[in-house]
Amino acid sequence: MGEKQILCIGLVCLDIINVVDKYPEEDTDSRCLSQRWQRGGNASNSCTVLSLLGAPCAFMGSLTSGPVADFIVGDFKRRGVEVSAVAWQRDGETPCACCVVCPRSGSRTVVLSDTNLPDVTAKDFQKVDLTRYKWIHWEGRNPGEQVKMIKQVEQYNTTVPPEQRITISVEIEKTREELYQLFQYGDVVFVSKDVARHFGYNSAADALKGFYSRVKKGALLVCAWAEKGADGMGPEGVVIHSDAFPPTAIIDTLGAGDTFNASVIFSLSAGKSLQEALTFGCEIAGRKCGVYGYDGIV
Repeated sequence: MGEKQILCIGLVCLDIINVVDKYPEEDTDSRCLSQRWQRGGNASNSCTVLSLLGAPCAFMGSLTSGPVADFIVGDFKRRGVEVSAVAWQRDGETPCACCVVCPRSGSRTVVLSDTNLPDVTAKDFQKVDLTRYKWIHWEGRNPGEQVKMIKQVEQYNTTVPPEQRITISVEIEKTREELYQLFQYGDVVFVSKDVARHFGYNSAADALKGFYSRVKKGALLVCAWAEKGADGMGPEGVVIHSDAFPPTAIIDTLGAGDTFNASVIFSLSAGKSLQEALTFGCEIAGRKCGVYGYDGIV
């Protein structure tokens, strides 16, 4: 068996990206400078970055059939992300996101067309060969099912030597009450700036101190705060910080958070310290903001 993979579970969608010279004003016609299709979704984007960084990785999520799905599967393959063994087809339409990106201001606006495509279930997850993976990352979506999946991994981990155990990470990005149960299940927990603000925290450091009592013993808690960098905390209770690495010009911030998460996972999975992982995550996320898409971040 070759090197074990990192598996990301969550959303894949089609991003239709319109690049404009300035943000459209109300009731005006605008001509875009360019338009492109790009595979999107948090877990999907993180797979792209992991593959670019050189990590063997795979994606598990819901796909439909049709031309959009064909484009998505083809792009996964182009990026070297395995999908054949872990992509599950559902009835419905593929989610799409129409994105307006303005390089002049560095702004981006996303309008998501949510088609209510069913998410991966614990029953689906039972088909996964856990011996193939060293790390599994869940984008918080349907937490009731995701907790069942995580418990399957926890049970598996009791049957193998410590060096063969799978590391579990979770992302809590949306301000949805049901997602907060995921805090207690990750070896590494990513909590978003939006969730931190929702709870009244005004900095990453304050968020870590406030949320750490929710995570399981020994876990790492990470919170990125855009241009202010990112902070992390481990069981020692010490807040560790990395400054941001802004590009010369902000071109495209779409997927910057997913880039950060993937880069931190990549670094930690290679045995780096939390400080090294945070710094690497901020550096790669900064490069992402200075290019269209993901080409050129490594």
